[in-house]
Amino acid sequence: MQESSSSDGLLPTALDAPLYLKHLMAKIKPQALLIQSKKKKGPTRISPSTVITCNVIVILIVLPLYATYRHWFNRSSNQLGTGLENFEHSVTSGESTGTHLPSYAIFNTAKGSITIELYKDASRDVVNKFVNLCRKGHFKGMLFDHVIKNFVIQGGNSQKLEVAGDWILKGKAHSQLATSPKHEAFMLGTLKPNKDSKEFELFITTAPIPDLSDKLIIFGRVIKGEDVVQEIEEVDTDEHYRPKSPVGIVDIALKREV
Repeated sequence: MQESSSSDGLLPTALDAPLYLKHLMAKIKPQALLIQSKKKKGPTRISPSTVITCNVIVILIVLPLYATYRHWFNRSSNQLGTGLENFEHSVTSGESTGTHLPSYAIFNTAKGSITIELYKDASRDVVNKFVNLCRKGHFKGMLFDHVIKNFVIQGGNSQKLEVAGDWILKGKAHSQLATSPKHEAFMLGTLKPNKDSKEFELFITTAPIPDLSDKLIIFGRVIKGEDVVQEIEEVDTDEHYRPKSPVGIVDIALKREV
């Protein structure tokens, strides 16, 4: 009688061996996968040498960038400081270079604003002095101390008519004088330098004034605010052409463009 593996539970017969191996492998594979999945990989550890190397690389990159920033920052600061020092020196010393001269002056008065175009090329020295006086606040609160209708308004601290008075007397004597384009209406001028006078008086003409040419230096013209000039010349004055009600310059603003 032949022995059977199925009856006694022992080893399989030759016929049952393939089936047995297949069954056995099916049991082993899931168990191996289960064991492998239970094994957890620990976090990757970075060695100290790697950390040090990375830090060195960062430092080598950052240091040149910081040094470059400091160099340009200090250079800009030095240039700015030098520029401010030069500007302060030019203002305090009463000197202005031609390249920094403004092109316009805005007279703010109680009657309104008068915009003046400055002749900085034709009368550079006078404009330079005028600009420096403006920066020092010389004209703030200056009154138009003489207002001569249809002729001129004069700003300053003079108590005498001087040139303007002489002009009026000549005009009455000659009834009419030849005109000069240089001294047409709405021109800004000042007296020519006089060793006996340190004042810088302002004249805004409201009519052609040719006979002031010998003493008057024209250094600008009104380009806006002619109506304000005319309103000022309409104020009531006494017999000495002094306004009965004060009218003058509040301040003067210097502009490169308008």
